[in-house]
Amino acid sequence: MASTFAPRLVNGPFGDPGLFVELRWQGSAVLFDLGRNDALPAADLLKVTHVFVSHTHMDHFIGFDRVLRLFLNRDKDLALFGPAGILDCVAGKLAGYVWNLTDDYPFAFDVTEVTSAGATRARFRASSGFRREDAPPLDAPQGDATATTPVLVDQGHFRVRAAITDHKIPCLAFAIDEPMHLNVDGDALSRAGYAPGRWLAHLKDALRADAADDTPLTVARADRTTTELTVGALRPLVRVTLGQKFGYIVDTRFIPENLAVLLPVVRAADVLFCESPFLDEDRDQAAMRYHLTAAEAGTIARLAGARRLKVFHYSPRYQGRGDMLRREAEAAFRGRVDPGVLAELGAAVA
Repeated sequence: MASTFAPRLVNGPFGDPGLFVELRWQGSAVLFDLGRNDALPAADLLKVTHVFVSHTHMDHFIGFDRVLRLFLNRDKDLALFGPAGILDCVAGKLAGYVWNLTDDYPFAFDVTEVTSAGATRARFRASSGFRREDAPPLDAPQGDATATTPVLVDQGHFRVRAAITDHKIPCLAFAIDEPMHLNVDGDALSRAGYAPGRWLAHLKDALRADAADDTPLTVARADRTTTELTVGALRPLVRVTLGQKFGYIVDTRFIPENLAVLLPVVRAADVLFCESPFLDEDRDQAAMRYHLTAAEAGTIARLAGARRLKVFHYSPRYQGRGDMLRREAEAAFRGRVDPGVLAELGAAVA
């Protein structure tokens, strides 16, 4: 399967958290967390349409200003999602500058605050000096019956779901997935005498939207003419397979309440990107700081049925010993979960 998502961590494992996910066939991207992002080229950052912030501790939010500066004079809207308090945090960031020369700037932030009680949304437009304007919540896409939290975004070609966890403050974990992967059969396309082109994207959009078979579509022929066909007639040109899924977990505790909401969201991820700040020998320190150990990260990945685990967000105390964190996490991921741990977690892992 040709991959639709191209994810990469913004920084090394000791750097600020951030996951950049390029949507290869859309020419766009999404970004998880806003730690320092100087290592991310401006051209890549400007592809971002949606930003998902876990929480606003400095190492997860200090990169907001670079995003603001790059997008400021662009004719774009940027959707930003975060936990309780994100609206005040964005407003506070924006209030730190003077905006007397931005009257004709079209840029705007659309910010959604995600809480257990629902979602609240506000718009901040450059042309109004980024004055907060309350806005109705975005239409909430329907989550599937197994989800414990709603789908935040469903663009057809990607979907993002979140879980609210405890970091002594609310903190969001995320999963991004492609509801279905659509791959055009090039041989069938050639045999039918059709030419590749933008119309194939329209066909994929129609299939994702479950359009009726009699929906008309303009098709480009190999002889440079066009013809009108229906979605039903074109459906055999496209192979439908299960899409990719990636999970993102930072700054949380290994407790039943957190796992009960985390596991359904990140379950069966192709890759789980999970924080791993502490070795298990320092688990008391990890618990006191409301973080995971490497072994706990590996256990979560195993319980979630992830295919691969990628750990990051290492504590600086382990500089020069990062391989120990990676090996401990991998051992727990590939090993057997202690029955005592399972008994302690109880219904959270059922």
